[in-house]
Formats: sequence, C-alpha cells, structure tokens
Amino acid sequence: MYRIIGIGITLGFLLLVGCGATSQDDGNGYDEPEPCLFTNPVADGADPWIIKQDDTYYSIESRGGEIFVSETDDLIELDRNEQKVWTQPSTGWNRSNLWAPELHHIDGKWYVFYTAGDTDGSPFLKQRSGVLEAKTDDPQGEYEDKGMLYTGDNIEDQSNNKWAIDMTPLEHNGQLYAIWSGWEENEDTDRTPQHLYIAEMENPWTISSNRVQISSPDEDWEKSTELAINEGPEVLKNDEQTFVIYSASESWLPAYKLGQLQLVGDDPMNPDNWEKSGPVFQGTEEVHGVGHASFTTSPDGTEDWIAYHTKVSTEPGWDRVIHLQSFEWNEDGSPDFGTPVPAGETNSKPSGSCD
Repeated sequence: MYRIIGIGITLGFLLLVGCGATSQDDGNGYDEPEPCLFTNPVADGADPWIIKQDDTYYSIESRGGEIFVSETDDLIELDRNEQKVWTQPSTGWNRSNLWAPELHHIDGKWYVFYTAGDTDGSPFLKQRSGVLEAKTDDPQGEYEDKGMLYTGDNIEDQSNNKWAIDMTPLEHNGQLYAIWSGWEENEDTDRTPQHLYIAEMENPWTISSNRVQISSPDEDWEKSTELAINEGPEVLKNDEQTFVIYSASESWLPAYKLGQLQLVGDDPMNPDNWEKSGPVFQGTEEVHGVGHASFTTSPDGTEDWIAYHTKVSTEPGWDRVIHLQSFEWNEDGSPDFGTPVPAGETNSKPSGSCD
C-alpha cells in the first residue's frame, strides 16, 4: 500500500484526543476525552500533506511566505516540533502566492514540491511549480531552491511555460513522472478551466518531456456550478494498482469533491491508460466542500487513512478545516473512502496510537 499523505495547512487547531468509548467526569464538572479517541476537525487549514517515514510523520505547511516541516509520532497531533525550512525570495518568479507544499523522499533525498507566482494576490495568473532539495538527510533542515519546472509544450527550447499548480511525483516501473493541474493556454483571467497533466522527469527537479493531458473536467459532477476544475492530484497505490485521487469543481464552493483516475495500462503517458470514475468522495448535509485529500497509514501500519479539508460553511470562500478518517478497499482493489465524518463526531485514534 502507498505510504504517503500530505499536509499544507495551518496546524494547531483544537485537538481532542484521547482511550475508551465515552468521556469521563474529571471531578470538576468537565468531561475529559477518553484516551484513544479523537474528534474532527484536527486542524484549521487546507491542502493536507503528511509523509510517514519509518515510525515518524512529517507534515508540511506554508504561511507568511515561509515553509515549515513538523515531526511527530502521533498522526492526530501533527503540529509538534515545527521547523522553518525555507523562505520565499523577495524577487523572482516565486516571490508570492506560495501554495500547498508537498514533502517527498525520492532516491534517498528529501524534496519539496510547491506552487508560487510573481504577482501579489489575485488574479492568480502566474502560478508555476518549483522544487526544493534538502541539503542534508534531515527533512527539517535547510533546502536549496532548484527552480521552476517546465510545464509547457516545447520541451526542446522550454519556451512559453504554462500555468501549473499542485504538482506531485509518481514513480512507476523505475521512471519518475510529474502530475499537476494546469491550463491549456496561459490566460488573462484565473477563471480558466483546469486539467490534469503528466510528464516524464529526468530527476525530481527536471521535467524531460512535453506534458500530456490525462484528465479534463468533462463530467457533470466535475463542472459543478461555476468553473470546470481538476486539481490537487495525489498518487495512491494498492499493491500493483496505481490511482490518482484528485479534486473536482470549485474549492470555494460546497460542491468540491474527489474524483479518481486508475492506471489501467503500462504507460502513464498514454491518456487512454487512465480510467476515470467519480465522485469517489463528496460532502453531505453536514460536511461541505470535501477536497484536496492525501493518504497515509496508522502507526502500526494496519489501517489506511485519508486526510482532507472541508469548508466550515456553505458560503463561498476558503475558510476550511482538516479532517482525518480511516478508509477501506473494494474487492476490485480501488479505495472505498466511505462518507466524510462530521465535525464533533468521536472516532477511534489510528491503530497503534495507544500501545
């Protein structure tokens, strides 16, 4: 099973963790949470990303033009031991609009994939994808900026780079690929449809082929009400099966949801080898705007977990929180995410958390 999940959020929201099935009176008239239980949301923020390395979870977030990495052995308490690892430059293509970093361990080194631009605030017309490489084997150490990745259609001269966000790597049959959300052409409005693309990589900071479109928001459930969007792709593997779980519709509306691509052929660069289905996870009357999910396992490795953000209300906007819950697998090997857990509902902590 795949062992990666991501978190690019502002952590430190109310955490209710605890062991048992009900709360107990602490003698002062207040209920204390039982150990081994927790309630959602576990954090305030969006675009969760965590990676599990051995027995340690590393989470990553951006705020105030800086990137931070935290370290913990508890999947529910992700804001421990935070360290700043990178600050945006004051000039250049990546000086502003820092979004959704992801932390990856590739060929024995740590890398951060991030989105940034050179304009202040909206409209977000200049967003591109970049990569940081750790200077040591410590994911909380210093990083070197390896620069902007080429996400266009002219790999030979790398001219006319194209808008790109939410990049994530895929390793398949010994080849490294990049998958991201992008525009067909650069536009003068950010209300532009977004598609999913893939390209081969020579190494984690160099794309070596022209991009190929593997998903376009052409289903009714992807188009929603205002803008057709595919974004936030994340790789999920189950034994020999490879999936890309992505977000569809508008992140600022309750209709935000998850779709799925499954690799059904050997070559990920062939669009016909990606089979779409969905929605595979969506909101309810109690949970709104489910999206930008990522995945990990419990401390003892026996359970699979999904992290995702939700909107705090049905009003348009980006006021969001993070939820965690376990998920299962269907008989055909595809993920079964179930129904999003409402805020305030008590859940068992990940297996191995209370040993």
